[in-house]
Amino acid sequence: MSTAPGYFVSFEGGDGAGKSTHVRLLGKWLGEVTGREVVLTREPGGTELGAQLRQAVLHGEDLDPKTEALLYAADRAHHVATVVRPALARGAVVLTDRYLDSSVAYQAGGRELAEGEVEDLSLWATDGLLPDVTVLLDLDPDEAAGRLSGSPDRLERAGAEFHRRTREAFLRRAAADPARWLVVDSTASLGDVQGQIRVDVAARLGLTPEVPA
Repeated sequence: MSTAPGYFVSFEGGDGAGKSTHVRLLGKWLGEVTGREVVLTREPGGTELGAQLRQAVLHGEDLDPKTEALLYAADRAHHVATVVRPALARGAVVLTDRYLDSSVAYQAGGRELAEGEVEDLSLWATDGLLPDVTVLLDLDPDEAAGRLSGSPDRLERAGAEFHRRTREAFLRRAAADPARWLVVDSTASLGDVQGQIRVDVAARLGLTPEVPA
């Protein structure tokens, strides 16, 4: 019996845009209507090693931009090798809160490293694995900042111009590859945002509800 192909969906956007919430809601719905295994994960932090790297890059000492980019790439290489590819091979739907586009947006757009170099680093780390669909939850950085609670991490403290450049990088990448990207206005209600995501992701992946025998 052959295994149906797995599907890989990434969620991108600034902190406060609602990625974690919508990953969880979409995952629950996809599991219910398709009967498929759904794997929810995140970067950094989707593995035990990733949790250690997450602590280092977000809450540790200040890092220069290249060191930061290399740590994210190391996490991504391990994450893909140990979580994402095995799940896809089983035919699962994998939903990740952030993937390589975050590195390009934050380390190239925000930190102003060379975009091509940052992207090539992640493509090398993952053997070229790209999501089937990337959902960008777009939100003005000023509004996003108002949604955050708790002590800000290193990226959240980076300043308004950093976050403006990051948002512009996300939107630029989405405009350049509309076949992969789905841009959703995150200022809409939670129900409206989730509804749009469900309809568009299911259509793009050709996923249909499971019909009882």
